[in-house]
Amino acid sequence: MSRFPLHSLRTTVMAHLAFLILSAMLLMNVAMIKLAEKHIIETKLQTGRLLLNTLKQLVSNEIACRDRSWEELGADPRFKTEVARLLDSGDFSGAMLLKGLGRRVFSAGTWGEAERSAVSISRECFSTRKLSFDFFGTAWGVFWLAHEKVNMSAPVFVEGRLVGVATIGADLRPLYQRLRESERVVLIYIFLNTVILVLFGLYLLSRTVVKPIHGLLNITEEFKDVESVPPMEDSSPNEIGQLFRSLNVMLKHLEQNKKELKEYIRSLENANQELKKAQDEIIKSEKLASVGRLATGVAHEIGNPIGIVLGYLDLLKGNDLNREERQDFLDRMESEITRINQIIRDLLDFSRSSSDAVKQVNVHELITETLEMLNPQPMMAHLQMKPVLEASRDVVWADPNQLKQVLLNIIMNAADAMGEALTEDNVSANILTIKTENREDSIEVRFADRGPGIKQEELARIFDPFYTTKEPGKGTGLGLSVCYSIIEELGGEIFAESTPGEGTTVVVKIPLYEEKQVHTID
Repeated sequence: MSRFPLHSLRTTVMAHLAFLILSAMLLMNVAMIKLAEKHIIETKLQTGRLLLNTLKQLVSNEIACRDRSWEELGADPRFKTEVARLLDSGDFSGAMLLKGLGRRVFSAGTWGEAERSAVSISRECFSTRKLSFDFFGTAWGVFWLAHEKVNMSAPVFVEGRLVGVATIGADLRPLYQRLRESERVVLIYIFLNTVILVLFGLYLLSRTVVKPIHGLLNITEEFKDVESVPPMEDSSPNEIGQLFRSLNVMLKHLEQNKKELKEYIRSLENANQELKKAQDEIIKSEKLASVGRLATGVAHEIGNPIGIVLGYLDLLKGNDLNREERQDFLDRMESEITRINQIIRDLLDFSRSSSDAVKQVNVHELITETLEMLNPQPMMAHLQMKPVLEASRDVVWADPNQLKQVLLNIIMNAADAMGEALTEDNVSANILTIKTENREDSIEVRFADRGPGIKQEELARIFDPFYTTKEPGKGTGLGLSVCYSIIEELGGEIFAESTPGEGTTVVVKIPLYEEKQVHTID
């Protein structure tokens, strides 16, 4: 194994140390270079002031002492030589003399594009009678763009009278070049200092931090119980020593908590089993309540066909019927008995205990079966069922018996709600719309009735156990609570929307079946 793996603490410390030290030194170097650049330019300006004073003194002596004109002075080779010597001594590139407000009488050195700026600053100096300077152009400095040239002007006085202006100019690019050359040496020193400081800092941090942390890491990786922990012998008074001692105490508490957690998990498992049994009993009891209510309707519904069958039997006892009439009566009796048998069979199928037979279920088929089972019930006589099955995918993974119980409870609640509206004698308004749609990876079933609706303060409680808005004896308050538990166990969602006076919509969302997913219902 490498001593410095890529993601180790030692590598991270070394990288951060190198970055911090190098960044600090480079920032200090930038600051020092900028200060040095500023200081050199100030020195250059100071040198220019001295050079201008010398040039002014030379011009004054020539005009005052030798009584020479500006034109004679500008044409004198000796004067030109003296000015060139002054420029070389101060490392300036050009000099200029202006008579009056702007007529140039002498120029030496190279000016280039800075000449116009020099003339402008000379006129400004003649007007203000003060020393003036101006930077011209941009060039690459040490790190960034800087001034390319500087021009300086000073007024020339002869016997106290202003007679002209002396202007000199300097190219600053050689200064930047010298600074860049010295910067290379500084960068080498910075690199060497960074290496030395990083190695020394890494040694100190490895001894005081990384090595103890590796010891703690080995302890945590090998921990199984308190007996498996090697002795921790770090009596350092610093935070690392305190961490070792705290870890020792924590491991002892952890072992104790581990034992308590096992006992707690065991009790939770037992409680969960009891809770599951209680939930199953509630679902069964609510189903039995629904079966009892349906059975009442079935008893009323099969009375008519039984009466018809008995009437046909009385007719068959007579001897005045021919063969064709007897056969017609027998066929009609068979049809009525078949109808009775189908009603009872649907009720028996629903009343059977759920065997947790979780499988693929077609929601549309289940809705159709539920409506067919409820169709003979007297409570549905005043309702118009309007199924709008628009979902293109309707296969879910569920217990069909439990899902049918959800559908049955919601439809019966809607029937009870709209049954209250019969006093208004508006049968056409009693429509229950059952609409299905696909929402991403789910099927949404909306049960929209036109009953009296539910108040907003009651809407949030309708899924609570034993909460009901029906009169005493007409509801257990468990129907919607059972629906909520079943849908939640399927990973779905159920909620209600209602406006008082306009009706209620119960929305059920169930995840669609996917063949690759694993389905379990605890």
